[in-house]
This record gives sequence, C-alpha cells and structure tokens, in this order.
Amino acid sequence: MSAVLQKLKRFKLRALHNQKKFGVAGRNCEEVLRKGCLHLQLPVPGSTLCLYEDGTEVTGDYFWSVPDDSELVLLTAGQTWQGYVSDISRFLSVFQEPHAELIQAARQLLSDERAPLRQKLLADLLGTVSENIAAETRAEDAPWFEGLESRFRNKSGYLRYSCESRIRSYLREVTSGASLVATEAREEYLRVVGAMCQKLQAARYNSSYFDRGAKAGCRLCTPEGWFSCQGPFDVDDCASRHSINPYSNRESRVLFSTWNLDHVIEKKRTVVPTLAAAIHDAEGREVDWKYFYRLLFTSENLKLVHIACHKKTTHKLLCDPSRIYRAPAVPRRKRRARQRP
Repeated sequence: MSAVLQKLKRFKLRALHNQKKFGVAGRNCEEVLRKGCLHLQLPVPGSTLCLYEDGTEVTGDYFWSVPDDSELVLLTAGQTWQGYVSDISRFLSVFQEPHAELIQAARQLLSDERAPLRQKLLADLLGTVSENIAAETRAEDAPWFEGLESRFRNKSGYLRYSCESRIRSYLREVTSGASLVATEAREEYLRVVGAMCQKLQAARYNSSYFDRGAKAGCRLCTPEGWFSCQGPFDVDDCASRHSINPYSNRESRVLFSTWNLDHVIEKKRTVVPTLAAAIHDAEGREVDWKYFYRLLFTSENLKLVHIACHKKTTHKLLCDPSRIYRAPAVPRRKRRARQRP
C-alpha cells in the first residue's frame, strides 16, 4: 500500500511510568515513534513502541493490526513493559508505605480509564493504598466508625463485639436445643449448657479471635488485622486466597460481616442433636461437655471463610463417638501395708 494512500492511525501514547497520555497519529510505526520521541524529548535510536495491555512490541506489518486509539508505551533502550502486570507490580511495591503522589497517580489513571475491568482494578488498588490500617481510635479514623454507636471508641473493641455477637448467637441456638430433649433429661441438658455459658463468659466469648491486639494463637488475624479465608469445610485451604482487613476502612468493615465462622461438624444438624441424644442416653455416664464446647464455640471446629467459600451443602461429618462421654475414673489401688519383721 502506498504511503500516500495510507490513512493516519491514531494512538494514545505515554512514556514508561508516566501517567500522562497524549494523542499521536502516523502512517507507520516509524512516524509514530518519531513523533512520540519528539513530544517526550527522548532519543529515537533504541526506542520502541509496545501495547500497554500486554507489552507486545509494535513493529512493521503488526502496526496495521492494532486498533485505532489503542494505548501504547514508548520505551527507550533497556526499558521493558509486561502489560497490566507492570503497573500492578509498581503499585504493590509501594503498598507498604503509600504516599500522596501514588494516590494522586492512581486517581488520575482511574479518571482517564474507560475499560470496565481496568476501572475495577484501579478502584481496588486506590481503595487499598488509601486505607488507614494503623489507625485504631475514632479520633484517628472517624470515617471507619460511621454508622456505629458512639460507645465504640476503637476498632479492636468493635471487632471484639462483632465476634462476641456471633458466639452468643451460637449459644442461643444451643440453649434452644433443650426442646430436643425429653422432659426427664431437660434439666441436665440446661445444666450442661449453663456450664458452657460460664466457660464462655470466662473466655469473653472468644472475642479475641477478631482482635488484632490479642496474643498469637488467640486471634485469627495478623497483628495488622489481616484475615485470610481458611477455605470450605472439606478442604485444607482457600484456593482463591481470599483475604480482608476490616481494620482498614469502613467498606472492609462492612464486608467482613459477610464472612462466616463455619462449623466443620455442623452445629444445628449434628453437634446439638448429638449432645441432646448423649444426655438422654447417658445411663449413668458423664457427658464430656467440654468436647461439645470446643466443637460449638472454638476454632477447633470453626473455620473463618469468605462468603464464596461457605458451602451450604450438608457436611456429612459426625462427632467422635469415643469423645462423647468421659472415660470412667479408674479407682486407685491401695498400697499394701508393709509388715514389720
């Protein structure tokens, strides 16, 4: 095709790690490259053009396969571009200490972006770098507390309350299980539930699970407040690597309420009915209520899961029959008295 007959192709061009884009048009790759270098005041020798999307180099005949208004990156000698991942990696490298320039650059990218997928990626990145994770009190991060009662003065206190509320709801369900027990065994069932309640009160309803300030082993998060999904009940880990930090901003706090403390051995279908049956059929044996307590209220049988990993299907798992009753105490044998010579 003659250069005279070739129409101009339009592109959006920017330099590496420069968020400002400008329009450029040309009849071939060399012309676009030359105009770009002139605008950016870069040397033409050794410079190349590539697609912003995936880093493919734009040369020769491929030039005409690139759609009009595509975004290109101009690279000088020694520079490389791998597509979206390069921008993402650049953001990730400064996530630990986000600064005003980074946030402004992300906002500028988002304001110019029209592709829905890239809009979402940029919005998520901007939300992350704008988080106020280190702040703990209402005075330090007032937006985090929007919609909460004034009695909550720090983030850890509210998250402890949130966990306690979940555990208390489990206790109410266990208490209502008294209706499953025959009248003659109901008093014993309520006595056992009372013992569990006292243990929960002593442990503050295991509210430390959501408290980033609690000791390691007593919390389900990092010291910074990051929670990782533990995966569905029937797998060892979360394949999607879901994670969240409800301490970071109000939106994450609200979203965290959709995460579940899922009973591996199901509470309503299995644990409570098994406890009720064990008390009814005790026949002099002592029910090991502490075993049931661990199944109902502790991380021994609870997994923190993202809503997408919370399987609603029947788990088909049973309580361990060897742990339902306490082993009878073995009487100590009396020592035979020594006879004097």
